[in-house]
Amino acid sequence: MQNPIQNFKEGDSGNVHVRGARENNLKDIELTIPRNALVVFTGVSGSGKSSLAFGTLYAEAQRRYLESVSPYARRLFHQMPVPEVDEITGLPPAVALQQQRGAPTTRSSVGSVTTLSNLLRMLYSRAGNYPAGIPHMDSEYFSPNTPMGACPVCHGIGRVYDATESSMVPDANLTIRERAVAAWPTAWYGQNLRDILTTMGYDVDKPWKELPKKVRDWILFTDEQPVVPVYAGFTPAEVKEAVKRKLEPSYMGTFSSARRYVMHTFGTTESQAMKKRVMQYMISKECPECKGKRLGKNALAVTFEGMDITDMSRLPLKQLAALMQRYAKADPAKFHESKIHPERAMVAQRIAQDMAIRLEILLDLGLGYLLLERNSPSLSPGELQRLRLATQVRSNLFGVVYVLDEPSAGLHPADTVALLTAMNKLKAAGNSLFVVEHDLDVIKHADWLVDVGPAAGERGGEVLYSGIPEGLKGIERSVTRKYLFSEDKSTDHSIRSPQGWLKLEGITRNNLHNLKVDFPLGVFTSVTGVSGSGKSSLVSQALVELVSKRLGYQTTEEEGELSEQTETTEGNIVEGISKIKRLVQVDQKPIGRTPRSNLATYTGLFDQVRKLFAATKMAKSRKYDAGRFSFNVAKGRCETCQGEGWVMVELLFLPSVYAPCPTCHGARYNAKTLEVLFNGKNIAEVLGLTVDEAAIFFQEDTVLKRSLNVLQEVGLGYLRLGQPATELSGGEAQRIKLATELQRIGKGNTLYVLDEPTTGLHPSDVEKLIAQLNILVDAGNTVIVVEHEMRVVAGSDWVIDIGPGAGEEGGTIVVAGVPGKVAKAKNSKTAPYLLSFINR
Repeated sequence: MQNPIQNFKEGDSGNVHVRGARENNLKDIELTIPRNALVVFTGVSGSGKSSLAFGTLYAEAQRRYLESVSPYARRLFHQMPVPEVDEITGLPPAVALQQQRGAPTTRSSVGSVTTLSNLLRMLYSRAGNYPAGIPHMDSEYFSPNTPMGACPVCHGIGRVYDATESSMVPDANLTIRERAVAAWPTAWYGQNLRDILTTMGYDVDKPWKELPKKVRDWILFTDEQPVVPVYAGFTPAEVKEAVKRKLEPSYMGTFSSARRYVMHTFGTTESQAMKKRVMQYMISKECPECKGKRLGKNALAVTFEGMDITDMSRLPLKQLAALMQRYAKADPAKFHESKIHPERAMVAQRIAQDMAIRLEILLDLGLGYLLLERNSPSLSPGELQRLRLATQVRSNLFGVVYVLDEPSAGLHPADTVALLTAMNKLKAAGNSLFVVEHDLDVIKHADWLVDVGPAAGERGGEVLYSGIPEGLKGIERSVTRKYLFSEDKSTDHSIRSPQGWLKLEGITRNNLHNLKVDFPLGVFTSVTGVSGSGKSSLVSQALVELVSKRLGYQTTEEEGELSEQTETTEGNIVEGISKIKRLVQVDQKPIGRTPRSNLATYTGLFDQVRKLFAATKMAKSRKYDAGRFSFNVAKGRCETCQGEGWVMVELLFLPSVYAPCPTCHGARYNAKTLEVLFNGKNIAEVLGLTVDEAAIFFQEDTVLKRSLNVLQEVGLGYLRLGQPATELSGGEAQRIKLATELQRIGKGNTLYVLDEPTTGLHPSDVEKLIAQLNILVDAGNTVIVVEHEMRVVAGSDWVIDIGPGAGEEGGTIVVAGVPGKVAKAKNSKTAPYLLSFINR
């Protein structure tokens, strides 16, 4: 096959040509790139790389494809907005493999993402060993997501949820009047239920534990809803007299038991706060019917290789692949010897052959430690993207553009080699790869580089260079150049000495078994290891849970969602907890689920902005308080769009379109509020400023200056103050949380835990991040990061390397010590990559 780069000509029809791209911050870009090549888009975070690769090239390819689809079918697709571009020629059909979190439901799994579960269900349906008396079942009977297959008790979830006496009455010494039944609401409705009990003759002033069990059970669990007269404000004696004399009540009240209230509220309320509140009184336990296997009895009675389908779904993919290889390569004559029916033997071999090929690709991508049953939300963005990549390698498509968003995210350098192999296979099959990437190993592997910059936001959006990687050397404005061609990789720094140790013993979680580990205090520690080795299990789960428990923190579930995660941590902290006063987990979860949450509201700086507006002469004369300048409050917001800034327009066969509000034109506020100016700008215009612009605009305000400077220091100067939470990447959300923390550094003794904080960061932004984390350590705090970026690991004071492999081949501490010691460890997969960054 000819090398497309050698034959590259600017006007060639074999290239993709872009003219006049203006999506987001792109500045009328003109660009020509080769097809059938690995094209990598580089540049600092926020420079416009994704706007070019996804917002322009992929969005246009999708638009063209969907134009050939009927309007009815079109509405089934998640359609991207039409890109701001004059013309794109030579663009083939595109497939996007974006870095999004797993599906919101735990019913989505590794098996469903890779379609391997479909094959496994077919295997059990057609070639499984059926016990006597159980009729043949189609494959849908082996799926917990179908009415036929789901366990009838837990509806295919594997767990049942209930409210018990101990969960709803945490303190049995209290009386009903003292709110012993904590699950009931705290306000009027809770008082109403207590008043109803008084009318019914129950003693609300006797300690709960002294009430007869029959009474306690009725109050907590009855399904009855008696309607009785309520005499508000009456004493029990006065109520008794009023009932006797049949006096006119304050109102008629309907009783609801505590469990009925909890379950009904959780099932019907649209308020996330209410849902979150009642969740704390619910407990989950393994389904007694299916023992957590999610399927009906008949499906679980069918076996293959002595295992039911759930047991097989719980095998690591590496073991499953070995099993399928055995069947795929078996001599059919041997099936006859084992008395397997010839038809079943043939079906088993065909399905096993298909599964073996698919599994081999997953193993090549370093995912052999995963289980088919593992649910999607628990996967990292990098793992999920590699699963999707594996399905594309298997699809054998030709002439397609694959657009990838940082496929190396969450990958140990050793696993990046496997990723590049998979990408080479796609390219060799006659496809083009357009990859947005920060990882230097992937960038060096490119056939063609497009460097976007020079900086972020308004100061980016230009194509600084487009050509073979070597040519970037001569581009002085490129920030990427410095890191790609620099010979000086050293990160020389003074190693700090631990101020004590946090010692953990008996840690058992996922693939960690009875692990003993010592974390140094008062220093910067990196936890390393290949993907799936057990780093996150140790740090983000075990360490966080044990420290939270000892500090008395409550680890809450996702807002309004019940966790189906059954894994818990075993183990103890045996030393050092007295030196930790506070725990802060800076994760990559969104800072909000709606556009109403944004950078300004989350960091708290919007409170100060609103105070400044309320202090203006006009605001004072109109008696406007700070609340007037919130788009969530009725008095100041535009009522047409309720402060959203846009309205939804329903289109029958097309996706709903969001258009700027016809009243406020996207400003979110009503006209009167927008008349108030601070330094010549109204509140909507201030929300439209980037952090960098706002730092200049508010330079006289010491409170805002501090907040904005910290946001700049973590590399977020390009974000708008009013940037909705829904538009932020996981890495951006994590850095906003970090900036919020940096504003309130206390007296030390805080433990900061970060899981892969460099995800989505350009090497220049990584340096800014390291500087900020070191500020936290210098203030007397402890920072522990799970990290793959060797620049960060080399700059640590202490390194704990987990491994040596993934899954069951990991879970042990390979080596722990200063970076120089770890870099020389013989059996560590991290050591050779770390060595190149150590100053020798």
